[in-house]
Amino acid sequence: MEQNAVTNRISVPDRILKILTWAFLIFWGILVLFPFYWMILTSIKSYGSYNAEYVPLFYASDPTFANYAEAFSAVPLAKYFLNTIIFTVVTTALMLGVITLAAFAFARLSFPGKDLIFLLFLSLMMIPGELVVITNFVTITDWGMRNSFQGLILPSVTSVFYIYLLKENFEQIPANLYYAAKVDGTSDLKYLFRVLCPICRPTLVTVTILKVIECWNSYVWPRLITDDANFFLVSNGIQEIRENGFGRENIPAMMAAVVVISIPLIILFLAFRKKIMAGVARGGLKG
Repeated sequence: MEQNAVTNRISVPDRILKILTWAFLIFWGILVLFPFYWMILTSIKSYGSYNAEYVPLFYASDPTFANYAEAFSAVPLAKYFLNTIIFTVVTTALMLGVITLAAFAFARLSFPGKDLIFLLFLSLMMIPGELVVITNFVTITDWGMRNSFQGLILPSVTSVFYIYLLKENFEQIPANLYYAAKVDGTSDLKYLFRVLCPICRPTLVTVTILKVIECWNSYVWPRLITDDANFFLVSNGIQEIRENGFGRENIPAMMAAVVVISIPLIILFLAFRKKIMAGVARGGLKG
């Protein structure tokens, strides 16, 4: 009896703490998701009903999907989607090749100054992004690559952070496995693609997904290097829609375009969220 009483006395504070924790998490979740709800809600309101709301309503009294049709008819949104897909696929594929080879070189190969070079690589992460954008802009302009996919893609084909993340994963694989493969006459590339890459697949999947999201959301560089609508991405297309499509007043149609642009990334994250978490966690573990 006394033991049960002690157990009950201990469990009551734990239950209160658990209830408070869940209440806070639910409140925080609602706070984070509310902008997405408001975006979707606004996109299904007609232009007239939206402007007639002196006090914003948290529901649509007369929902309509006409704004979504207007999003594709007022501006070439489908063209922006195609440009973004090309940019995302090519950039991600090239980056995976570059960072995989670089990470393998730093993790397993021996060459003079390897540690110093890698230290210099890491120091690049300390440079403000604005300085890199300026340098890239001058270089791409001098090479005559403005308003081209080459100019869009070239500055994004590598990432110091992803090289570091993948290098840490490669180094978790015992070095004896590499030496045994070399004794058997296996080349470095065959060992990389047939042994290391399959073992580190969760991290590679994570890097791929994060890069796809990064490319899809890219705004500053595409806006800076292209002023031709034929090369606009969806992120830049939003500004074009606002200026030359619906105008600054048709907020429901603008929100419909934003919803359409956001859907692919939301689906991607929901489908691969476990792999993203597993890959990042794996990269943070050593040994």
